[in-house]
Amino acid sequence: MIRRTSSRGRSGGGIRLLVALAFAAFAIISYLGSQEFNPVTGENQYVSLTKQQEIQLGLQSVPEMLQQFGPPYSDEDVQNYLDDVGFLLVNNSVAADTGWEWDFTLINNPELINAFALPGGQVFITTALFSEFENEAQLAGVLSHEIVHVLARHSSQQIAKQELTQGLIGAVAIGSEDANAAQVAAVVGQLVNMSYGRDAETQSDLIGVEIMSDTGYDPRAMV
Repeated sequence: MIRRTSSRGRSGGGIRLLVALAFAAFAIISYLGSQEFNPVTGENQYVSLTKQQEIQLGLQSVPEMLQQFGPPYSDEDVQNYLDDVGFLLVNNSVAADTGWEWDFTLINNPELINAFALPGGQVFITTALFSEFENEAQLAGVLSHEIVHVLARHSSQQIAKQELTQGLIGAVAIGSEDANAAQVAAVVGQLVNMSYGRDAETQSDLIGVEIMSDTGYDPRAMV
């Protein structure tokens, strides 16, 4: 028996392919159109947010971060000390006059050893990590690393890359009749973003060492 493929099926597949290509093209063009030069890293980078949007995103995220990780530490003297070290690093390095809304917060969390930065300049460190430092230079090393995440606009880069990945995953889902195709594409996208994350951490270490040196701290103390 000879089976014939209906013209409707062929037409439907063609339309799906065209829509998928349009989705993919839009995602790629949007990504490539977001390129900016970053004078701190000396690289062209793809960012999906303006500097002001990054600042607003960071400020809006502060309450959620405090709810998730813990309240600010109540000892004002310790918080002032953290501010002193943080702004010493900012004001005497490439971070000076960059326009970010810098703020350094010590989170009262004695169990979680962690430090992180939000887009725009909000830097957090937990008391669990703070208590591990043997000297001020080690604190400066961690803060320098987080400062670079902001300067290098790693969050905005990550958002742009995720938007590209999601657009391409959507194109695969539209253009393929295989239900597993989009899942495979999603896994590949996650692997790409994980690789980028490692690069960002390395870059933060390298430029962070320069910030420490510019401020007079021993860069060997970065841990």
